Amino acid sequence: MIELPVISAAETQRKPDWLRVKLPVGKEYRHVRSLVDEHRLHTICESGNCPNMGECWGAGTATFMILGNICTRSCSFCAVATGRPLVVDTDEPNRVANSVKLMQVKHCVITSVDRDDLKDGGSTIWAETVNAIRRESPETTLETLIPDFKGQWDNLDRVLAVRPEVVSHNLETVRRLTREVRIQAKYDRSLECLRRISEAGLRTKSGIMLGFGETEEDVIEAMQDLYNVGVHILTLGQYLQPTKAHHPVVEWITPAQFEKYKQVGLDMGFKYVESGPLVRSSYHAEKHLFDMQ
Repeated sequence: MIELPVISAAETQRKPDWLRVKLPVGKEYRHVRSLVDEHRLHTICESGNCPNMGECWGAGTATFMILGNICTRSCSFCAVATGRPLVVDTDEPNRVANSVKLMQVKHCVITSVDRDDLKDGGSTIWAETVNAIRRESPETTLETLIPDFKGQWDNLDRVLAVRPEVVSHNLETVRRLTREVRIQAKYDRSLECLRRISEAGLRTKSGIMLGFGETEEDVIEAMQDLYNVGVHILTLGQYLQPTKAHHPVVEWITPAQFEKYKQVGLDMGFKYVESGPLVRSSYHAEKHLFDMQ
């Protein structure tokens, strides 16, 4: 294997040129912005400080975040607020479905905060949101980026029962760094979640962020673990520190290294690999539909 360069983040606080993005502008961006504000919707685009918001919103798409915008977990990488969530909004599925219809979304991505405070983990709202979108926009395909439901698999089954076209759950980081990066999560629990999704016969997707200090061997091990439990679609992207209070960026991974991981993943047998500095879970999500036969 040819060693590819990695730039230490400690050497400079300036982001590499390949991480520069355009500011959000344009008619379609303003249209999506107004719909999100008018219908009081939470998007991970905003809450997660996604660098691709301008591109995606400019194309008239967005990833909706349900079950509020306060998470019960405190992962060291995540920009979403942590605390005691508000009472569940039972009308949220209808409002999301109405907005999907207004925006004429062809492929809709739904994610959520973790709701460990709820007995059902929020799975009832998850299922109702999928069903509501299908009633209002039957031609729209769906990707659901779900939590691990703390390993309470009856809650996972509630989401799988409504059969989204793609079901995603992110591993986020390698095994060695899981305790440091995902404080309340478990590496093997995430793998079990993904295994159950795949065994349900659904397109299964997961993502890993790079730049926490993982080695190439760590990354390839995680990729192999994901492939072994039946994951079809893999995303790999650069971690960006939301604030100084969050986990620091240990290194900037070069585009060449991301390209190398993409080829490794394709050689393993993944059906689709998105790998690049600005790749996020829902980036180019519409491309991740494929024939399961």
